[in-house]
Amino acid sequence: MTSQLPYRAKNDKAVGHLAALFTILVWGTTFVSTKILLVDFSPIEILFIRFAMGLVTLFLIAPKLLRWMGWRHECLFLLAGLFGVTLYYLLENIALTGTLATNVGVIVSVAPFFTAVLERLVNKGKPLSLQFVIGFIVAMVGICFISFSETGIRLSFSGDVLALCAALVWACYSVCMTRISALGVSTIKTTRRVFEYGLLLMIPFLPLLGFAPDVAAFLNPINIGNLLFLGLGASAACFVTWNFSVKRLGSVVTSVYIYLVPVITAVASWIVLDERLVPLALCGVVLTIVGLFISQFSFVNRKSSASKEG
Repeated sequence: MTSQLPYRAKNDKAVGHLAALFTILVWGTTFVSTKILLVDFSPIEILFIRFAMGLVTLFLIAPKLLRWMGWRHECLFLLAGLFGVTLYYLLENIALTGTLATNVGVIVSVAPFFTAVLERLVNKGKPLSLQFVIGFIVAMVGICFISFSETGIRLSFSGDVLALCAALVWACYSVCMTRISALGVSTIKTTRRVFEYGLLLMIPFLPLLGFAPDVAAFLNPINIGNLLFLGLGASAACFVTWNFSVKRLGSVVTSVYIYLVPVITAVASWIVLDERLVPLALCGVVLTIVGLFISQFSFVNRKSSASKEG
């Protein structure tokens, strides 16, 4: 019986990596859908509608209500909703109005580094290894190659600072989910509770940011398809699979997959929107994937050395 435990643990890790990879594959293509929807909807309208659809979907999948978890745990859910749903996307959308989308894409990719630092400070996680830092640097160089291959580097203080805040906020969400995953509650139900608080906290911002969707826009089949993709796929399904990965792998290992988002966005834009993929961007794709493997390999090495010591 005990001989099966290492195999089961390895299998759980493999499923966690696959879930994280699936999540990033979907999230990397959301930019394309959002770009299409921005013709008829404002950023805040897309944001609220997608998470409202996601919440309804999760209720249909798991209609049983999650019991009150006590003030301490409910505050944890509230913070996860504030960081992961409300603040992250609001900061990212506002940042896009003050700087280039390429800048936002690069800066937000710093989130895995912030996650590792916060996990160390808040949850007493493991210290950063040299391999993790090297992987981070290689991946960031690759992401810069992808993002600035045609536009060049153009900094904008206000927008770039907001994007950096968004990366920090996502790291805070990841740390919250580490603690929530330890509660032993269904991932679907915990994700649903996070969505509930996130949407509730988003409501005060709606009139301030001009939430007034045009009913006629919902009659367009292309809009319906993209909203369904963002609501059911990128929100409901992917937040569940991401939180599942955090539960199986930890927030730091899972967050490293964020490096792949610019890669997938670049490839999806090339295929769907017919945008150019220049040689420098292709070099960036390779470097980003290499950086991801270096960072992930650092965790494998650390675990194998720990098992030898044990």
